Amino acid sequence: MMKSVLVAVLLLSPPLIGQEIVLQRLAGGIDKPVGISQARDGRLFILTQHGQIRIWDGTRLLERPFLDITPQVLCCGERGLLGLAFHPRFEENGLFYIDYVDFDGNLVVDRYKVSADDRDVADERSSTVVLTVEHTWGAHYAGQLAFGPDGYLYISVGDGDEAGDPHGNAQNLDSLLGKILRIDVDAAAPYAIPPSNPFAGAANARGEIWSYGLRNPWRFSFDRMTGDLWIADVGEAEWEEIDVQSAASAGAENFGWPQTEGDGCFDAESCDMSQITEPVLERNHAGGDCAVIGGYRYWGGDFPRLRGTYVYGDYCSGRIWGALPRPDGTWSSRLLLQAPFRISSFGEDAAGELYVLDYSGSLFRIRDAVPYVPRRRAVSH
Repeated sequence: MMKSVLVAVLLLSPPLIGQEIVLQRLAGGIDKPVGISQARDGRLFILTQHGQIRIWDGTRLLERPFLDITPQVLCCGERGLLGLAFHPRFEENGLFYIDYVDFDGNLVVDRYKVSADDRDVADERSSTVVLTVEHTWGAHYAGQLAFGPDGYLYISVGDGDEAGDPHGNAQNLDSLLGKILRIDVDAAAPYAIPPSNPFAGAANARGEIWSYGLRNPWRFSFDRMTGDLWIADVGEAEWEEIDVQSAASAGAENFGWPQTEGDGCFDAESCDMSQITEPVLERNHAGGDCAVIGGYRYWGGDFPRLRGTYVYGDYCSGRIWGALPRPDGTWSSRLLLQAPFRISSFGEDAAGELYVLDYSGSLFRIRDAVPYVPRRRAVSH
């Protein structure tokens, strides 16, 4: 009851001094929502951790799930249905991709097709397993899926290990754990390795690897303006980090884990900062922060004042920050809002407007706290 009151105050009261955004509640009653995706057609697709995909059609949450794979999903904790990405030619081919944790504790990437009779329902018989990543421990699955500007499918995979990654999965190029993967789902079945991948054809390395040295990159996104890849990597002892991979990158960035956490050494014996791509942003666990939730760089049209801002948050504290580049090229963050709930994911619609999920069951749209008023053009006489 108290939480409902707090949310109502947040949404209905005037913005607090210094508060830059407000949240508009669109839907509630969603069971453990953990992800938002879109098919460039006006709909939002909301993942529930137990195994359903629900549709927000722009006005309401549809009762019938788009897809329900609950019987094959191991939930919860860090397990569950974790990622969803629509093929760039979804309008033509109806293909989309999910990943989830199966009952063997492995991360499975699966392809489905939309029903021929109803675009709001998937064909559950169309399942084709694309890739299975074996896990050595019951956490750090990551699970983000997204097609990049190059048309390849990118997959985030956590280190799948205990505290400190004692098996060295994230630095092991012969393992898919602790990596961002890049695969071509169009060139072959179930997939091909792009020849431009940095370790394609290399001995003692998996060709699917695009970048490595990550602990639990729960959410990443592509900057729709620049094509840069923004990766939020959940930390362990003290530091959360945001890494950026330039659109011009040839891959193979080492983001440091477990040698580093944030921009400092975690494992002092193996730490060599000269070989590490350092984060552009880091946050410690002061004030109740515990797990960074990656968002999006805002390029929508509704709130020009926020354009270019990278919006991200923290699961435990509910804080939402906005980051902008300084003149020297470094980035700095400012607090935009402290939400009274646990943030599980951000989302972006086809127009570039942003959304956020309350893990307790609600979908919100992010809005500028200061209404945009276009300047009137001077009239000459």
